[in-house]
Amino acid sequence: MDRLDNTIRPYAWGSTTAIPRLLGTEPTGEPQAEMWMGAHPGAPSRTGRGTLVEVIDADPEKELGPDSVARFGPRLPFLLKLLAAGGPLSLQVHPDLTQAKEGYADEERRGVPVTAPHRNYKDANHKPELVCALTEFDGLCGFRDPLRAAELLDGLGVDTLKPYVDLLHAHPEEAALREVLTAILTADREEMARTVTEAAAACDRLGGAYAPYADIAHHYPGDPGVIAAMLLNHVRLQPGEALFLGAGVPHAYLDGLGVEIMANSDNVLRCGLTPKHVDVPELLRIVRFEAGDPGVLRPEAGPDGEEVYETPIDEFRLSRYVLPAGGTAHDLTLTTPQILLCTAGSVRAGEHELSPGASVFVPAGENAEVSGTGTLFRATVVVRRP
Repeated sequence: MDRLDNTIRPYAWGSTTAIPRLLGTEPTGEPQAEMWMGAHPGAPSRTGRGTLVEVIDADPEKELGPDSVARFGPRLPFLLKLLAAGGPLSLQVHPDLTQAKEGYADEERRGVPVTAPHRNYKDANHKPELVCALTEFDGLCGFRDPLRAAELLDGLGVDTLKPYVDLLHAHPEEAALREVLTAILTADREEMARTVTEAAAACDRLGGAYAPYADIAHHYPGDPGVIAAMLLNHVRLQPGEALFLGAGVPHAYLDGLGVEIMANSDNVLRCGLTPKHVDVPELLRIVRFEAGDPGVLRPEAGPDGEEVYETPIDEFRLSRYVLPAGGTAHDLTLTTPQILLCTAGSVRAGEHELSPGASVFVPAGENAEVSGTGTLFRATVVVRRP
């Protein structure tokens, strides 16, 4: 079992206080957006044996187990994070596995450098993700019913939004959402900036259901993504609740601290709320224009006190243990690799004492007895037997 030394990423949207508060450290004044736990080459966790990439590369079957290597190859299939949003992240979608493989192969064939700002596919993998709230957590997830979106836009009283309101009323669901998002993203930038400014002023004035969009507009003045965001469901998670984001689902995190887990990929197509490249044709090919409830997840009770966040994804499985004072030890040994993360209290994992924010990598088959008083998240993979 290896204690992890993890990198904190200073993205501009990050909170300056949330991760330091959890870790019990002094804020630096700079944003601390994400703490990465895993073997992503961009910022692999460090251990006493080298980086986690080096550790796994030295003996994949020993570290990951033969079942995981056979199913996912000689790499850790997931990336675990602490995510601390102090402002909105970019509005984005992720491709499915087939789309990622095809898109990556196409850009490789065309010689688009992986580091190019207009590159869409950094790898050939999909990027489903799950975020579990540690504090109250705001986000946008999936499309609203078109008629509800029309009502929200119409309530602003902005004349230049009327064509979008009419489109949302005039077509079947998928066509309505596709046409409106396309119109927003392809509109004249100067005209759209004026529309966004007028809409933001109305959101400020009206408050209530419009308050999240006023805040988004404050961070991204004039950005078409402000209007696109109003097509999506606003969700406020309470601690312990989670969201699963599958392929093609537009989403953005707005504010709060959470534990996030995802397939080990960098593939993101952006819709707005960003100065980065927006490839509108490719984005429209990937987005699933389906309205529906965002589907807030609550953990399901499993054996031995484990609380599982069920998803249809095999590359990761996230669960939680809330260990009471005076409770018995739990044996978490598995034949698959694990990362254990403490988020509250004091938990002993093997020979390691874990305070909030501390984590360990547990190789496949390694003894993983935990005890103490606190909250422990467990990340692993799912290997389905034929």
